This record gives sequence, structure tokens and C-alpha cells, in this order.
Amino acid sequence: MAEITLTKNNFEEEVIKSDVPVLVDFWASWCGPCRMLAPVIAEIAEERSDIKVGKVNVDDEPELAMQYRIEAIPTVFAFKNGSAVAKSLGYKAKADLLKMFD
Repeated sequence: MAEITLTKNNFEEEVIKSDVPVLVDFWASWCGPCRMLAPVIAEIAEERSDIKVGKVNVDDEPELAMQYRIEAIPTVFAFKNGSAVAKSLGYKAKADLLKMFD
């Protein structure tokens, strides 16, 4: 499955109302660790059809960044049944990110 660009307009439909778990990556184009994490996030999106993967550009979506209290990027959340159940800060290996869904 391809990564989804998340905005304030589609976040509720794509994440909160999703019937499958969702990995949400809060990132910015100028962020080095975000660029390092991007291929890992893309790999998860391609390999795991049971997890929806979305990306929020914090520069384009400051309201979502504020709503989820993003103080550092990259920040990755695992959502299940409309709620954030786990949070990861900074660069993490794929296995560590996937553990958030266990």
C-alpha cells in the first residue's frame, strides 16, 4: 500500500475512523533524521498491507502538529481503533517501529 499524505482535512477519515491500524509519521523536508527515516516508512507501507501508513508534513499542517503535541521530529504514532497507542521519537529501525503494533 502506498503512503498517504495526511492533512487536517483527511486525518479523521484516514486515521481516526480507520478499520486497520495506522502508522503516522510527523516529519519535515528540512529534517535530516526525517529523511533517514523516510525509506523505512516507505518500506513498511509497501510490505505491510495490514497497516495503513500516513505522513504529516509539520510545516504544511501546523494544526495537526499542535494537536498531537509534536515537539521534535520525526515523531511516529501507532493508532488503533482511532486512538494513539504508541509513540516513537527520532530515527528508529523498522523492527522497533513495528513493535508499536504488537
